[in-house]
Amino acid sequence: MISEKKIDNFSWFLLVIISLIWGCSFILIKKSLVAFSPVQLGCLRLGISSVAFSPVIIYYRKEIEWKRFFTFVLAGLTGSGIPAFLFAIAQTRVTSSVAGMLNSMTPIWTLILGGIFFSTGFSRLKVTGVLSGFVGASALLWYGGGQNKMGVEPFYGFLILIATLCYGLSVNIVQHYFKTTKPLIISALSFFSIGIPALVFLFTTNFIFVLQTHEEAASSLLSVVVLSIFGTVIASVLFYQLVQRTNAVFGSSVTYFMPVVALGWGIADQEVIGFIHILAMLFILFGVYLIKRD
Repeated sequence: MISEKKIDNFSWFLLVIISLIWGCSFILIKKSLVAFSPVQLGCLRLGISSVAFSPVIIYYRKEIEWKRFFTFVLAGLTGSGIPAFLFAIAQTRVTSSVAGMLNSMTPIWTLILGGIFFSTGFSRLKVTGVLSGFVGASALLWYGGGQNKMGVEPFYGFLILIATLCYGLSVNIVQHYFKTTKPLIISALSFFSIGIPALVFLFTTNFIFVLQTHEEAASSLLSVVVLSIFGTVIASVLFYQLVQRTNAVFGSSVTYFMPVVALGWGIADQEVIGFIHILAMLFILFGVYLIKRD
């Protein structure tokens, strides 16, 4: 079972701050895609983050457990690498508000994967929570049958579910394999291991041409930079610290607040928000509540 740890006021403070930062990520992804392709956005996001973390690698090089390098790579791929591309691809057909709502599935995947691979245990209440979450996610994916009505096409929404599954796996990896490792080292090496190859690949695309010719390139680049520095670097460090201070499920509960922030940005950006969106989101969050309550 996941060990019990005291949830203090500072842990709740971290939870709120991370939720606010990550809640803005979906609108930033949307604005970044105005000029850049999903692959370019993913590479930029990971590349900028790896460069930002490089001084940390140099400073802590003697403290890094290099023999566990591939575990760091796995944490980086599941926690940032794969989701960065999946969200970018998905949000070409999914509105930012719906993306934020579907992202709320992370704690549910955390529980499922924890039970399968890390023996964290299940109960009737937790199973009910899982079912409630999948009912909400299914409603978002299928009701209305298309982007015009719901802001989501099923296939692209499914990509977000895969991304949240990756997040859930990453949370468990951090909780079970990096209990004594500094959060800054976890973040830095995880991103550095995947960000540098991504940055190299970026320059095999038409990135420079887009940067020079697209009229929205500057604003899209600014969105990527903000997304990378705040939504990826700063928030990831805080998140890993939160998971270490508490537990995997509490750490992933940032998704209680993220969809609310994403919903607010969606409304501000004139996205269509219907009753079914709210109802589906509540089903997902109710499922998360049942899991945490147990």
